[in-house]
Amino acid sequence: MPKIKKARVSVKIDMTPMVDVAFLLLTFFMLTTQFRPPEEVQIVLPASHSAFKLPESKVMLITISKDDRIFLGFDSPRMMEKIFGEPNKNRRSVEVTTRDLGNLLIQARIANPSLYTVVKGDKEAGFGVTEDVMDVLQKTNITRFNLITELKKD
Repeated sequence: MPKIKKARVSVKIDMTPMVDVAFLLLTFFMLTTQFRPPEEVQIVLPASHSAFKLPESKVMLITISKDDRIFLGFDSPRMMEKIFGEPNKNRRSVEVTTRDLGNLLIQARIANPSLYTVVKGDKEAGFGVTEDVMDVLQKTNITRFNLITELKKD
């Protein structure tokens, strides 16, 4: 007597819960993401041939705009609060004068001696202000700093 074979029933997977979870995760990440605050001033960088990766943390950034304004910023809000005395969660840098820059640099070095100093100057910034900033760096005994540039494509 031959065996009677059962007809195979195809397995049907309901994709609705997986799609729901995917959209819930997408919504969660969109709502909890913190965007980087906008910079105080737009800087057009000069070009150079060398490439050097900046560290992710412990960075002190001195920015020189094309209208010769100077901004001092730090990578951590806690360091900004230590130096400027007020919490600036929405600002990455604060406008300073060359007169105040020296004292602020000394305070920053006392607060964190391992800060990495970076100068970011606009391509059209005046040479006089850049020279003043470098003089202040030299007077505060910061002899090692890097200039941020765009990599020139040959």
